Amino acid sequence: MSCYEKVKEWKKKYSSTVAFRLFQNANVVEQHINPDEKLEYIFAGQKNDSPFDFFQTAVIALTDKRILIGQKRVLFGYVLNSITPDLYNDMQVYEGLLWGKIVIDTIKEKIVISNLSKTALVEIETVISTFMMAKKGKKSEKNKE
Repeated sequence: MSCYEKVKEWKKKYSSTVAFRLFQNANVVEQHINPDEKLEYIFAGQKNDSPFDFFQTAVIALTDKRILIGQKRVLFGYVLNSITPDLYNDMQVYEGLLWGKIVIDTIKEKIVISNLSKTALVEIETVISTFMMAKKGKKSEKNKE
């Protein structure tokens, strides 16, 4: 199943999430998934901190190795963020009146994904936290040896 089909399925489940141009954004992510990576989870939201800015849709994919955040620009080009477990610090979840947001804190920056369905917040937090704890646990075990 392609990234687009999976994110479309997710959007159908959490229809109150504000996300547009899913096909274009999913294609950015799909281009950058390496042959040895497996897509674990995918969702969409606005990559900004404003509840009133609906023009920064991004598709966020969790593979078995990293988090990819893909955004196709309207005119030309795209932006891709890749977060590996060693760059991940923490995550905050905020629930507002209409939507929620998550903030992924990395060593270099804070990435805000907003205008998410409030019912999706627990699922997203659980998937990302479980993945990061497992990967960081494996890394610290290797360091002990």
